[in-house]
Amino acid sequence: MTLNSLPLSKPQSGAHSETAETPQPWSRVEFERRLRAKGDYYHIHHPYHLAMHEGRCTPAQIRGWVANRYYYQVNIPVKDANVLANCKDREVRRLWVQRILDHDGYGGAEGGIEAWLRLAEACGLSREEVQSQQHVLPGVRFAVDAYVNFARHASWQEAACSSLTELFAPTIHQSRLDTWPSNYPWIDLEGHQYFRNRLSEARRDVQHGLQVTLDHFVTREQQEQALDILQFKLDVLWSMLDAMSMAYELNRVPYHNIIARAEDSSLQQSLHPLEIDPERQEAS
Repeated sequence: MTLNSLPLSKPQSGAHSETAETPQPWSRVEFERRLRAKGDYYHIHHPYHLAMHEGRCTPAQIRGWVANRYYYQVNIPVKDANVLANCKDREVRRLWVQRILDHDGYGGAEGGIEAWLRLAEACGLSREEVQSQQHVLPGVRFAVDAYVNFARHASWQEAACSSLTELFAPTIHQSRLDTWPSNYPWIDLEGHQYFRNRLSEARRDVQHGLQVTLDHFVTREQQEQALDILQFKLDVLWSMLDAMSMAYELNRVPYHNIIARAEDSSLQQSLHPLEIDPERQEAS
């Protein structure tokens, strides 16, 4: 599914009467069940995540994932700012703005982006190289940008619906907390704080997003549209891991065939920046 294929808000057609052929809307309970069933396509089931969960990822693969997911992390507040910009309901904005504060930080709270940078440092990456986004793969950038652009141009209710992958997020965060200490003991435990924070934040946020979706998408056509929107977000997350899998599991980074012909070792190193250098080898 591409962004252009998504059924965004449609203008109302001329008045017409309901016919026997018009599908009846699902009940609220059945609609929610179908939304939750999309969890079968959540990126926790991607081979890259399965390898990560089972302790089969190399340090370079973990670092690659952390460095690329940073691009997603810094764009989440931008996505949420687009939701706010398109929403004229003050009460909704008062609730939704908490998501931006959670990521960007406020007052004495450092926020999720800072917590992610601490995870990167715990994995042996420097704060500067992660913030520079030098490791972000084109496929990851395209997927994240598509998500932000969707939120920019969709209605705020449609953008809220796309956030419902949070229905499945607590499971993935808990799995990391359960398995990373034993599978990746070289990662400082302080770096796991992001996952601990998101356990409660995701559960809180998804209740609001779910309520918006169930309240707004009430006809059968709208409900099917909501499922398509959620599938689009699932596609974004899965595509990000596809790009990482190509680069860090199959060793097919972008332009890998050109890299293979490069005789300049400095060029080789610049295009393989996450390979374990002697200092990172020692730290691991």
